[in-house]
Amino acid sequence: MNINRVIISGGGTGGHIFPAISIANEIRKRYPESEILFVGAIDRMEMEKVPAAGYKIIGLPVMGFPRKPGLKMITFFKKLLKSSEMAKQIVRDFKPEVAIGVGGYASGPLLRAATKANIPTLIQEQNSYAGITNKMLAKKVDTICVAYEKMHRFFPKKKIVLTGNPVRENLVTKLDNKAEALEYFGLNSQEKVVLITGGSLGARSLNNAVMKNLEIIAKSGIQVIWQTGSYYFEKIMTELKDGKPGNLHVHQFLSRMDLAYSAADIVISRAGAGTISELCIVGKPCILVPSPNVAEDHQTKNAMALVDKEAAVMLKDIEIDLKLFPVALRLVKDEERCRAMSANIKLLAKPEATISIVDEIEKLLK
Repeated sequence: MNINRVIISGGGTGGHIFPAISIANEIRKRYPESEILFVGAIDRMEMEKVPAAGYKIIGLPVMGFPRKPGLKMITFFKKLLKSSEMAKQIVRDFKPEVAIGVGGYASGPLLRAATKANIPTLIQEQNSYAGITNKMLAKKVDTICVAYEKMHRFFPKKKIVLTGNPVRENLVTKLDNKAEALEYFGLNSQEKVVLITGGSLGARSLNNAVMKNLEIIAKSGIQVIWQTGSYYFEKIMTELKDGKPGNLHVHQFLSRMDLAYSAADIVISRAGAGTISELCIVGKPCILVPSPNVAEDHQTKNAMALVDKEAAVMLKDIEIDLKLFPVALRLVKDEERCRAMSANIKLLAKPEATISIVDEIEKLLK
């Protein structure tokens, strides 16, 4: 068999975009001649990251559903209507053999257009609590790939396949680069390294906790790689002008996440599904701070899946100003506990997730 034309839709955050790119790369590896088109949301980060990965993308004017009634509701429905018309036209013009949704605003209109055109469809749900777009699409699509058990709470049981979450390919293939990683970040091999990341867009409360603990960091005897995220970088650099500790290495975005993980002895992060899947693959002890601003508190559920297996530590967002650095400094210096957590988290890894998802795509087309 051959796969000639594929549409992959979704995005909004790195948690949706990087799995989508991983799936595209695996399809391209198996079918080098295949034509892969991405459909995203205008003004979201996929419009930059997807072309950087070598794929064509079309943007829809779709936006998230407003949380409060008001004028934004009118704008939402106007943009949704326009996006739906555009999605139908994209499907007619491109004639995909299969359409794949990874969650995010754009996957709704595109996957609906594909199902109406009787094109085989597959969605991939990264979280332990299903996103609203994927829940709405579940009745129409053919296959639903998930990363957590018990997802029949949200989806028809017969459509579910437990595959795990795709992660960036270089995390699966290049994990032992400690010396290269330390050199890349300009770090000292004699001191422990803590990686702090709020994801590609950043996390305000994590960034605030770092800023409130600069004195503790300066005296800690550890090195910190800090990804602020694109929203916060410039403001933080302005505030740090007069007092940045020498052991604090500040980055807007980490393009070599493989080396960041290799350098780190422990990781502090949000508990998004994509991040957790990566932490399981690289086997890093971690402190998870679930975002309080997500649907149904699903990041806490993601984190507890690890905490219950003694594979992570969890702190609530409201307590990190005071607790984050004392907890992190104790953990990074407790080598025995770090070894145990590393062993436990590796047991939860699904390094073959991307391969399994593309296997399911092939089954659909057969």
